[in-house]
Amino acid sequence: MKIPIHIAEKLLQLMQGEVLPASSVKHVIIEEMIIEGVIERKGRIKKSLSVSNPNTLKVYLQNKHLINDLEQYILISQQENITRSDAIEISGNSKLKKIRTFKGFLVNCFNPIQATLNGKSIILNPEEGTFQFIYDFESFVIPKDCIVIGVENSENFRYIERQKHLFENVTSIFVSRYPQNQNKDLINWLQSVPNQYLHFGDFDFAGIGIYLNEYKKYLGDRATFYIPENIGQIIQNYGNKYLYDKQNINFDLQSINEENLINLIGFIHKYKKGLEQEVLINFSSCKKS
Repeated sequence: MKIPIHIAEKLLQLMQGEVLPASSVKHVIIEEMIIEGVIERKGRIKKSLSVSNPNTLKVYLQNKHLINDLEQYILISQQENITRSDAIEISGNSKLKKIRTFKGFLVNCFNPIQATLNGKSIILNPEEGTFQFIYDFESFVIPKDCIVIGVENSENFRYIERQKHLFENVTSIFVSRYPQNQNKDLINWLQSVPNQYLHFGDFDFAGIGIYLNEYKKYLGDRATFYIPENIGQIIQNYGNKYLYDKQNINFDLQSINEENLINLIGFIHKYKKGLEQEVLINFSSCKKS
């Protein structure tokens, strides 16, 4: 069992020779230590806790909880940016604190893009069937005129070359919403750069909701929703009625300041169908709206 930080702080006080009211240090871990004789509980009415041999407590923490240094354990438990090796060195246990050892997001592009990472120039140019993963996204910089296209579904991200006609004459890089637990890194990066963001997602209520709640909310006017100019015809011919019945959500149209997005919602209601973006992978007649 992991020792909560407030209990660890009380244990440090006891280790340093302080006597504490028993009522201020209530926890199952403390009870175990009392039973083991590591902590002494005295008094009948006003009970107190103390440690007669600090070394006994230190050895107990090492053997029972894998804590080599109680002060450092408290310090590391309060920090956000620590490495797994730091946790192992201080506590002997890499599970001391939930640590993100993998951060960042995937990028893809169909034309080489010159970017900067950690102050050094790099070329983004993945071979087909591969992606590049940006780990140190905090120092990742792309040209200001480069549009960031966020792709909702993995298959569209994989086959961007087949959808090249959708983004003609646009300098762009594609970023993936997946793995979804990395999405906050992507949002943080997007907020830190001045580039325009174009959301390429499903043309249904769920896709619109993802755009509004995960991107537009944080990026404001820099974010727009990608919509082919003939989206009404595509939805009519290839849309899925199940998506409409399953996701029939009412949006506050007055809060949406994108005319094309309002028109898209109108088409979805008109044909009572939603459209998954994978349909566009094999289309050559769609154009950017």
